[in-house]
Amino acid sequence: VHIGKEKELSKAMKTFDRFLYECISLKRERLLISRKASTEEEFDVLTAFMVEGEEEEEMNEDREIGALRRNDTFLRDTAFNLLAAGKETVSSGLVWFFWLVATHPSVENKILEEMKANMVNRMVYLHAALCETLRLYPPVPYNHKIAAQADVLPSGHRINKNHSILISYYAMGRMEEIWGKDCLEFKPQRWISERGSIVHVPSYKFTAFHAGPRNCLGKDTAFIQMKMVAALILGNYQVKIVQGHPVSPCNSMVLHMKYGLKVQLSKRTIW
Repeated sequence: VHIGKEKELSKAMKTFDRFLYECISLKRERLLISRKASTEEEFDVLTAFMVEGEEEEEMNEDREIGALRRNDTFLRDTAFNLLAAGKETVSSGLVWFFWLVATHPSVENKILEEMKANMVNRMVYLHAALCETLRLYPPVPYNHKIAAQADVLPSGHRINKNHSILISYYAMGRMEEIWGKDCLEFKPQRWISERGSIVHVPSYKFTAFHAGPRNCLGKDTAFIQMKMVAALILGNYQVKIVQGHPVSPCNSMVLHMKYGLKVQLSKRTIW
């Protein structure tokens, strides 16, 4: 209907597209001057796709894929995915993580003990705390799928072809039938086995990174980024939530905090 939030989103996407297409055009101009980036600072994902696409076309390895990688729309979609999925989701997950850790001192102490014991190369408990954060506060709280053909769900509900199905990852992470009676509690230990390793949880149960053949390609990268930031901040600062600061989720595509997270930092050194 192109009113209200829908109108705002449409306007924002046009602005985003204009910005990205300008970036792509600038990259093309630079590549015309120099076939390859002259310095590491100039080399990025967009440049890599453009160069690789040209090489594949010239070598006749796969002209169709090569042409696709140089296509402006493909490059725009790739850049948008990197900016949206690679930044917003990680930042959202970390904000909720620091709030949960700050309000659960026992969890913070166990993370610090792990770091003091020079177990940074493993960081099992930190990984578990991040998984538990993503279970309760998935950066992408919901998703939708379209049925390629008519089907019947395990619940008995019939789905017609081309019907859209809304999936709430936020709700699934808090369902007693899936996670047990303590589903609303922040318990990183549920992710750790008796041997002290991370418990493997099927992606169709832990859906923070989606599931199936189209799950999140950046899952491992996201965990590396979150671990690095979490370890550096917790290893150098004690994070305390400003008293009286309201904490609630924002109703949006990415589960941000509605009012942000106001904290007080106290310097500390554990190494």
